[in-house]
Amino acid sequence: MSGKGVLSGVRIVEFAGIGPSPMAAMLLAELGAEVLRVDRTTKVQLGTHKPERFNLLYRSRRTIDVDLKAAEGKALALDLVAKADIVLEGFRPGVMERLGLGPDDCFARRPGLVYGRVTGWGQEGPLSAYAGHDLNYVALSGALHAIGAKDGPPIPPLNLVGDFGGGALYIAMGVLAALVQARATGKGQVVDAAMVDGALSLMTVFYGVNAAGLFSTERGTNALDGSDPYYAVYACADGKYLSVAPIETRFREVFSDIAGLELRGHPDLTPTTAEAKERVRQLIAAKLLTRTRDEWAALFAASDACVAPVLSVEEAPSHPHLAARRSFTTLDGIVQPVPAPRMPGNDRPATLARRDDPAGALADWGIDAARAEALKTAGLLA
Repeated sequence: MSGKGVLSGVRIVEFAGIGPSPMAAMLLAELGAEVLRVDRTTKVQLGTHKPERFNLLYRSRRTIDVDLKAAEGKALALDLVAKADIVLEGFRPGVMERLGLGPDDCFARRPGLVYGRVTGWGQEGPLSAYAGHDLNYVALSGALHAIGAKDGPPIPPLNLVGDFGGGALYIAMGVLAALVQARATGKGQVVDAAMVDGALSLMTVFYGVNAAGLFSTERGTNALDGSDPYYAVYACADGKYLSVAPIETRFREVFSDIAGLELRGHPDLTPTTAEAKERVRQLIAAKLLTRTRDEWAALFAASDACVAPVLSVEEAPSHPHLAARRSFTTLDGIVQPVPAPRMPGNDRPATLARRDDPAGALADWGIDAARAEALKTAGLLA
């Protein structure tokens, strides 16, 4: 894959999974790591089937299909691990051990290896052996209970909090931290990233607020869950929405002036009771219904009012700010976000996922063409 990147020289073997592990592998690949994704030869259909080109989490690295249940396939995987700095896997506890590819098997080949494991429930505990998905892990953390409208049920926050926030980002951070230590000491370690732990970690500030007696477990009654009229989403004349978040008084004054609410110096600029907050909410709601979303967005654009239009995934690429930052790219006809984060030492662009040349991919990892051909002939390398 093109571009040097800040992780240039770091080699990662990713044992293909779903959710957080491919997201983490994509992030690391786009920071410059050389990632080889090892998939199964027999695919398991999960959810709605779509051509692989639309699974954007597979981009920026090569994929090979290996029968890991066969002795020769396992031997190939261990030879790849022996050349890697990091292993990423996202299976239930015990699966990799049963394949002969667990931490002990891999450390025997590469003592300085960082072995990253991302699961929902973690490697131990009464739920560790059981199935679950993002929503279940977020449910246990307290995060799901806190998200939703007052007097309504909790609302699933896509799979951003468990899979990607609590899983992918934490395993990526963990393996990079462990790699620093491994390179200093020559000794590897296992990184256990559980999505339930990551979701809990993301909720740290709210556990503190709750301990201080400043957090209500009733949805829609806290400052950041829609209770405050100055931190909410409002409908506009065209049925589209604005996000309104002028939390600080000086920003509320700017918002009030542009919206024509004339609230400078008025108590409604800092309402403290539930009744006052509801009155201000209705006042703002009525005002914002007088123009379309984009008309309001244009008025608020060059200001500190802390207002932004609520965009769909189809609209976001055309927003002037995102366009100016070149926040999207088009690969294989698919518009998609560019790699993040940005830094001067990283010039690695997103590239298409590649599954076309397993022999070439293996050659880059020191596996000769004859062995690759033999594996293909035996049906162990698709």
